Amino acid sequence: MKDRIMIVDKDKCNPDGCGGYLCMRVSPSNRAGKEAIVKDPEDGKVKVNEDVISEADKIAANKCPFDALQMVNLPSELDQDPIHRYLPNGFSLYNVPTPIDNNVVGILGRNGIGKSTALRIVGGEMPPNFSQEESGGYQELINRYKGTEAQNYFTRLADGDVVVAIKPQHVDKIPSMFTGTVETLLKGVDERDGFDKAVKRLDIAHIIDRDVSKISGGELQRVAIAATMLKDADLYLFDEPTSYLDVKQRVMMSRYIKELTDEGKNVLLIEHDLIILDYLTDLTHLMYGETGAYGVCSLAKTTKAGVNMYLDGFIPEENMRFRQSSITFEERSKNRSSKDTEVISWSDFEATLGSFTLEATPGTVNKKDVIGILGQNGTGKTTFMKALTKTIESTVDVSEDISISYKPQYLEKTDEVVRTWLGPNARKHKNTVWKPLGIKPLLDKPLTSLSGGELQRVAIAKCLCADADIYLLDEPSAYLDVEQRLATSKMIRSQMTDRDKSALVIDHDLLFIDYISTKLMVFDGDPGQRAKAKGPMPMEQGMNMFLEELGITFRRDLQNGRPRINKPGSQKDKQQKQQGNYYYEK
Repeated sequence: MKDRIMIVDKDKCNPDGCGGYLCMRVSPSNRAGKEAIVKDPEDGKVKVNEDVISEADKIAANKCPFDALQMVNLPSELDQDPIHRYLPNGFSLYNVPTPIDNNVVGILGRNGIGKSTALRIVGGEMPPNFSQEESGGYQELINRYKGTEAQNYFTRLADGDVVVAIKPQHVDKIPSMFTGTVETLLKGVDERDGFDKAVKRLDIAHIIDRDVSKISGGELQRVAIAATMLKDADLYLFDEPTSYLDVKQRVMMSRYIKELTDEGKNVLLIEHDLIILDYLTDLTHLMYGETGAYGVCSLAKTTKAGVNMYLDGFIPEENMRFRQSSITFEERSKNRSSKDTEVISWSDFEATLGSFTLEATPGTVNKKDVIGILGQNGTGKTTFMKALTKTIESTVDVSEDISISYKPQYLEKTDEVVRTWLGPNARKHKNTVWKPLGIKPLLDKPLTSLSGGELQRVAIAKCLCADADIYLLDEPSAYLDVEQRLATSKMIRSQMTDRDKSALVIDHDLLFIDYISTKLMVFDGDPGQRAKAKGPMPMEQGMNMFLEELGITFRRDLQNGRPRINKPGSQKDKQQKQQGNYYYEK
């Protein structure tokens, strides 16, 4: 078992740009005559001999001007070699999650620490290689988990006795793999005679006659979930099932998936929406490590305890501290409001986009306000923002003196380099905006090379670094992991306070909205046809209005104050509904 590894990012390695293998020239081990860092004959870039590399060679990683090398010290508690490693000198995965009979099991962790890799191994898509050039199958994994429930599962998987249905992470790729209507797709995979139920429970009756290539991201996500659940499987794997879905759809989807366990099925899923993860799962594995370097999967915890451990950054049973600071949710006043100067206001207005019409009631935004915006997909939230920016026709009357910075929902990739795209004035916010968003490692990358989460962070930075009176952000939590969401919400809130600015934020992550907002706007109506925007209003009023429509109630966790959904029909749920108090117990 190694106590350190050095990761080589081949995409970043640029021997010509550093004057010719700078890392090899400054490596103490190389200078002592050892071949620790060498030229890879296959691609002309560098590779590392980890049996020779020493702690002193960290200087070589630090000297690389392109951050292509990363020296990582592994936790001393890891007493076994990786279950899987991307060779050579790539990401290492230690331990994998395990399906547990008649349970929905979650996987919680940051982006880039192996959650999807672990899911592929458990699902039989990618047998582990135990750091060897070729996989030896599942026998070594079976031996490692001897005497546990995991041994039984992987034995059955290796023998072909487990049928697995997988909902992939990137549902936007479905149209390139299938041509035809939604109905043709779903009926073609229906092995459980559940087509009508799936269509009803996921609210997709209105799109079954449409071609798969003509439906939206949220519709594609629900179709992918339906297709997965219609298969007759023993284990169902869902990779980020809430992406593109609004809050109502997330709750509906959760209730539908939970029913699988009533049929004796097992479920394993990855999710970044903590409220939905808490609501949907029985048990949860925590994953921690260094992004792009290694990931470790903990033993399963009850979800309540697991989420609290994750927020605390410490796993007591494993004596593992993986984050230095805890994340807590302070109980600010329910009627959070600003009494500062008015920034923007509007009277009653209408905005029309195609056949859709939005009506807005009068509203005012003050300095330091962060207005959370909630509503189903198709109820005009983005239309409202476009009306304020005057990019669509509407009757809104907003002063020409108000400057607005807008981050759209859908982000376009170009060949422009991040540093150039952000603009020269953005540097003055490098400590307050760039740092919490982790922008520095991305500055010299073209936008086309960024992942969804990286592009989202860069777009948020561009919006907030602009000099404006009010900032409009459309779904900023999309593609971000839990820690990035909380860091982003904290940063946005502090930016508005410190700079005497205001923000309007559309999002479907209720924890994110609860954490960031001082007031709320609520949009409701007939999706895609006609809707109404109400507010801004106090948090308690807005949340009560929104949660009552969903039929759910909230409570706060006693340990860290995070919002949690009460179990439907529980005594607390009934009591709060009788009181008309859906947003926390009085």
